Amino acid sequence: MKSPRKVLTVAPLIFLLTVHTSASPAYDDQPSTRHSNGHVCIGCVLVVSMIEQLAQVHNSTVQTSMERLCSYLPEKLFLKTTCYVVVRMFGPDIIKLLEAKLNADVVCHTLEFCKQDPGQPLCHLYPLPKEAWKFTLTKARQIVKKSPTLIYSRSDSDICSLPFLAKICQKIKLAIENSLPFKDTDSDKYSVFPTLRGYHWRGRDCNDNDKMVYPGRRPDSWDVHQDSNCNGIWGVDPKDGIPYEKKFCEGSQPRGIILLGDSAGAHFHIPPEWITASQMSLKSFFNLPAALTDELNWPQLSGATGFLSSTSGLKENSIYLRLRKRNRCNHRDYQNISRNGASSQNLESFIESLSRNQLLDHPAIVIYAMIGNDVCNGKTNPVPAMTTPEKLFSKVMQTLQYLDSHLPNGSHVILFGLPDGTFLWDNLHNRYHPLGQLNKDVTYEHFYSFLNCLQVSPCHGWMSSNQTLRTLTSERAEQLSNTLKRIATSQKFANFNLFYMDFDFREIMEEWRKRGGQPWQLIEPVDGFHPNEVALQLLADGFWKKAQLQWPQVLGKENPFNHQIEQVFGDQGGH
Repeated sequence: MKSPRKVLTVAPLIFLLTVHTSASPAYDDQPSTRHSNGHVCIGCVLVVSMIEQLAQVHNSTVQTSMERLCSYLPEKLFLKTTCYVVVRMFGPDIIKLLEAKLNADVVCHTLEFCKQDPGQPLCHLYPLPKEAWKFTLTKARQIVKKSPTLIYSRSDSDICSLPFLAKICQKIKLAIENSLPFKDTDSDKYSVFPTLRGYHWRGRDCNDNDKMVYPGRRPDSWDVHQDSNCNGIWGVDPKDGIPYEKKFCEGSQPRGIILLGDSAGAHFHIPPEWITASQMSLKSFFNLPAALTDELNWPQLSGATGFLSSTSGLKENSIYLRLRKRNRCNHRDYQNISRNGASSQNLESFIESLSRNQLLDHPAIVIYAMIGNDVCNGKTNPVPAMTTPEKLFSKVMQTLQYLDSHLPNGSHVILFGLPDGTFLWDNLHNRYHPLGQLNKDVTYEHFYSFLNCLQVSPCHGWMSSNQTLRTLTSERAEQLSNTLKRIATSQKFANFNLFYMDFDFREIMEEWRKRGGQPWQLIEPVDGFHPNEVALQLLADGFWKKAQLQWPQVLGKENPFNHQIEQVFGDQGGH
């Protein structure tokens, strides 16, 4: 029989992915047991909290609450099936403990998914019980002392060892490790499948059986017979015999957009309705399977390469959509080469997933935006693990040399600085986290403290009550930004021009205030760390305006044939 601990870990798979992919560096040289167990603990506390709060919101029993949660989950990826297995196995224990008025922290420590190691502080999300912790825990253990689930080891194990999850796990692992489309018949790095690093991340392939057909290439023989660059423009105008690609795109200086980024650039996002009991419904988890197979990222709505209409209601569009509007010959020419946990120090492990042929392809605008993980980590003392200016200089130069050997001549590279992340604490610490809104019992200060205690915070340096630490983190971020600025002003390359742009989040906050908003509304509510969709759109708007003013040559000229392209080819095959 499989250990039931493995099955319980599957239930909060979404939340384990949440913390693991956003908080952890892409590669950890010294992964600790405490770090690993921290993910399991958070998963348990989140799921038990949801069960408890669903019962409260609907005035139902805990049993009904668990069944309600399972009913909301989709069948895809075996999410609903797995949920019911968990309820059958662990439901009796959870029911007994919650009916004894014990909170999620106590439940998860009792079931040993959370542990207090000797000499380590007690990690808890909710306020401590009125009675002494040891007394409460002893009482809780008495309630479930005869439970058969407690005889199994709680040591960490791989959920992907479960037979029905092995296949999807392998797909996700390969996509993450390679940062390349899982489904790519012709191996040209482009796909006709949306997730698993498919066209949500880079332009959709229009012929997955021909590796010489892909977005961003120069047209083959002016695309008289087929659309070789997937921009939807091909064939010959019957009126004059001139190929449409030649008539509409020649001399228009087509170019693509490529982002080298981290989870912010990939648009890491967990919808609040996934964990907020009062907002949950059958519709809440409709997009969960797609989000999981996109590593909990939404690049199709990102500020750099998003191609879908915004869900935020703002009129601003992504940089890619602006480039496409400026010149419709740029259709589908986008690549989001971002990874959760990415930094200057590990970009080399996946930069080869970038697709550009110096001889065959159009130039590109490359945005280098490693905006957090060089100063952000979850260690108890995060400062020694921060990237130094010397190490940053070395790795960025290595990246730029790689780009110079792969980008077509006439390309442009923009280095983005790091933000001053003190706005996170300043604007969120005394507000209620989604898990604390129902009972007014968990603020972001509590949430940050819980993550820091478990050593799984995405950024202990800024997500901390320690003002000295927050200041040190900002000082290092400024040093790294100055290093990037120095590189941009002192280095020259053969195939691209190099620029630097500040990541001025305070400027974005001020713009949002002018529109009647509050700064906290620009931050992802569930993780309390990433810029949300509104912030990413405003950042894209700021980038575009500065580029237009300072470096108009980067954006290219407006294509006078845009209207004719639309008349002949409509939406050019869509995205």
